[in-house]
Amino acid sequence: MTATITSSEIHLVSRPTGLPTLDNFERVQSELVPPGDGQVLVRNLYMSVDPYMRARMTEGAYMPSFQPGQALAGAAVGEVVQSQTSGLAAGDIVSSAYGWREYFVAHAGEVRRIDRPAQPVSAHLGVLGGTGLSAWVGLNIVDVKAGDRVFVSGAAGAVGSIAGQLAKIRGCFVMGSAGSAAKTRMLVDELGFDAAVNYRDGNLLGQLKAAAPDGIDVYFDNVGGDHLEAAIAIMRPHGRISACGAISTYNDETPSPGPRNLFQIVTKRLTMSGFIVLDSLDQMPRYLAEVTPLVAAGKLIGKETIIEGIDHAPQAFIDMLRGGNVGKMLVRLT
Repeated sequence: MTATITSSEIHLVSRPTGLPTLDNFERVQSELVPPGDGQVLVRNLYMSVDPYMRARMTEGAYMPSFQPGQALAGAAVGEVVQSQTSGLAAGDIVSSAYGWREYFVAHAGEVRRIDRPAQPVSAHLGVLGGTGLSAWVGLNIVDVKAGDRVFVSGAAGAVGSIAGQLAKIRGCFVMGSAGSAAKTRMLVDELGFDAAVNYRDGNLLGQLKAAAPDGIDVYFDNVGGDHLEAAIAIMRPHGRISACGAISTYNDETPSPGPRNLFQIVTKRLTMSGFIVLDSLDQMPRYLAEVTPLVAAGKLIGKETIIEGIDHAPQAFIDMLRGGNVGKMLVRLT
């Protein structure tokens, strides 16, 4: 083992205004010393790019803000190359928050060993990782159950595609929105949604009414904006809204107006519950116990869009914000 390890990592150069550009990022070479007592050296195999990262690129985000001149962070899965701790050995597969870099050295408590890793190991960032947990928690906080009529926005994305499938498995009518005809076909033909609409075709409310004339009981919100307004309009009395994200607003330079029909929350006696999955990480064992057999049996599909090479991570992130992914957007680092 050499005295130092050269690793490429992606730094934030400047805070984006509106949609990020490649000029907001740079690739930097760093030198890592071998792990010390209680530490591991990990070679990342896959890293995730996720919508929440856009918020962290601004000051005063709801999570600690990324700082210009420093390496970005995010979920990753990798292989232990060298270990100086008894609980981990070379060859172990681990998950961490040390994405956006090829190698890293960290204390053993900063990584989680994945027992019996699934193939591909990228699944542990998607359907068997925080993405899938987000979908599951979001359904649970509004008590989605058999017979519910569920609308999922951003349904071809990472969380939405899992949320819709889990709702179908629970015995629900499920409708999704996506941004292309190919994506809406995929939702119905491959993932088992009952209906899907292409919001880029316009008249979102009219499309939703046509697809679900009886209305909806649950809205799983990944988009916000016009989708939230349209969902409120078609909700039945005592409906429930699970607020997971609002990607339509993440690049706004000024706050967007809220839905114009919020008073219907009163008249329809609706409930809206927001959540952040970091509050529910202790539920991961329960989640995995429920869904791992479903994934193994092919009853729950984790869609992925994989981009090759850390150099392309910034573009993958930008493309994800534009809706250029199906399922989980990942960067393969090997």
